Amino acid sequence: MSITTSAPATTSDASAPLLAANALACRRGDRVLFKGLDLKLLPGQVLWLRGANGRGKTSLLRLLAGLSTPEAGTVERRDGLLYVAHANALKEDLTVLESLRFLARLQGRDTTEAALVDALRLFGMASRRDAPVRTLSQGQRRRVALSRLALAPSAPVWVLDEPFDALDVDGIATLNGLLSRHAQAGGGVVLTSHQALTLSEPAPREIQLDEVAR
Repeated sequence: MSITTSAPATTSDASAPLLAANALACRRGDRVLFKGLDLKLLPGQVLWLRGANGRGKTSLLRLLAGLSTPEAGTVERRDGLLYVAHANALKEDLTVLESLRFLARLQGRDTTEAALVDALRLFGMASRRDAPVRTLSQGQRRRVALSRLALAPSAPVWVLDEPFDALDVDGIATLNGLLSRHAQAGGGVVLTSHQALTLSEPAPREIQLDEVAR
């Protein structure tokens, strides 16, 4: 079992997978969530992981992001992967701007204040940049967390756990626009969503974990 990281694609290998899992298996305690899972994420593609609760969607995302070790199998991924978890990872006592700056630095980006504000503005949160995180609604917190995507357009792979959770219609439209632009620029996205996806370009490819052998 292994996770390997390769350099970003060059012009000659631009059609190579951005992310690949081979014969992947995941165990939680005494229970095998899935095994024998093969997955490829190509440039310009959005993969939608589907399955019943407890089927291993979040566990698979963590394996793909390199945050967990598989029971068996291999994961190959390119440098620059961006993972946004279901939890927003915002610090209650920091302001919105401070929290976004902190998250950017965690992913190795020393971003200017202007870039941070622009990212917040995309999700309609620039006016709340000096507000403490503890004063935000769940939907507003999700918008702040997703603003990280606007700070990392060059990251080849986005791995997103329930990114549409708590978003209103405007937030969903904004996120769909970001996902489309990222894919059209040659990036790739792997995401989970309990909601029906309204992204039409590119059309997401569905992967049913319920159909993966246990």
